[in-house]
Amino acid sequence: MPEITVAVVQTQPVLGDVEANLYHMARMVEKICKEEDTDLIVFPELATTGVENGVNFNRLVERVPGHQFNVLATKAADYATHIVFGLPTKEKIESIFYNSAVVIGPDGDLRGEYRKVHLKGEEKLSFRSGYRFFVFDTALGTLGVMLGWDLAFPEAARTLVLQGAEIICVPAAYENPFQREWRAFTVARAAENGVFLLAANRVGDEPSRRYFGESMILAPTGEVLSHIFDPDDEETPLTGYAFARIDTDAVRRYREEMQLIMSRSPGSYSPIVKKY
Repeated sequence: MPEITVAVVQTQPVLGDVEANLYHMARMVEKICKEEDTDLIVFPELATTGVENGVNFNRLVERVPGHQFNVLATKAADYATHIVFGLPTKEKIESIFYNSAVVIGPDGDLRGEYRKVHLKGEEKLSFRSGYRFFVFDTALGTLGVMLGWDLAFPEAARTLVLQGAEIICVPAAYENPFQREWRAFTVARAAENGVFLLAANRVGDEPSRRYFGESMILAPTGEVLSHIFDPDDEETPLTGYAFARIDTDAVRRYREEMQLIMSRSPGSYSPIVKKY
């Protein structure tokens, strides 16, 4: 298919202020799409609320589609772009919350919701785990979504790829001191699966965490095509965005060359699906 333009956005959410965060995200969509005719924009995890909200998530969660979705859906339709962003969601049972991401199509339609499978530490006090990984068929190719700590689990990305994912979007909220892991996981997940990886990590401080950014777009080889990083000022990571032009035909070519899928031996992997 023809090349497409994708972008990752590195934001600094205001803790608990949905309206301020939505306003900033909407302005970023406008700025990005006026600068480049962009086909896909990825924002960080819990981009509309921040992370350390505790019991305040009770007033911040919404069903999908809801207000938070609708604001960004309007911008997606205005600029005929796809948007992926993280937000807290709930189901019909009011007390069950999920750390989620939604995929918005270029008509402003809901393409799907993904609920984070791998919750870490205090996340488990606020959210219930999702239990499935989904792919979403779009005009850009087949998209998969992971959130934050999902990136640390090779099984997650491979599950998406075996369902056909050519592009994996990773809204994230990785904090200090895990820069080394972030860099290793992003390169590994892209290269071991032969997939484009769009990793959007947030910045800023919250009561007990500092987020370091380093958002990036990676090729199926693991090559970093574009990133947001200032090596001269690691203490004050930047907000902003990064573009890349990608061709999903490169996924097929790289997988054929490396035989990443065809040479698998599933019969040898039974311990992976056993609980220890």
